[in-house]
Amino acid sequence: QAKLVESGGGLVQPGGSLRLSCAAAGSTFSMTAMSWYRQAPGQQRELVASISASGSSTNDADSVKGRFTIFRDNAMSTVYLQMNSLKPEDTAVYYCYMISLNLWGQGTQVTVSS
Repeated sequence: QAKLVESGGGLVQPGGSLRLSCAAAGSTFSMTAMSWYRQAPGQQRELVASISASGSSTNDADSVKGRFTIFRDNAMSTVYLQMNSLKPEDTAVYYCYMISLNLWGQGTQVTVSS
């Protein structure tokens, strides 16, 4: 059965960086687009970034453009989210999402605070 497992969240100061990872098991990872979403307390889940199956095409939300980068390693069945210049408003639970299977990971908490 397919499964997504996120890691890499934590507490970071404003201006800092984190890299999130999402490892996929039991699926044809290299054939599906992947996305990262986030959900802050009391808010709806929002799309942060998406990447095509090959990794050649990406899309980012306006709120993270120039700061976050999505990339993938199909040999490792892993998608990443590199987050730089973090702001307090980036605080949320971050989820990876496999589009082809409508499959969500369990989420990883990112907290940006001094």
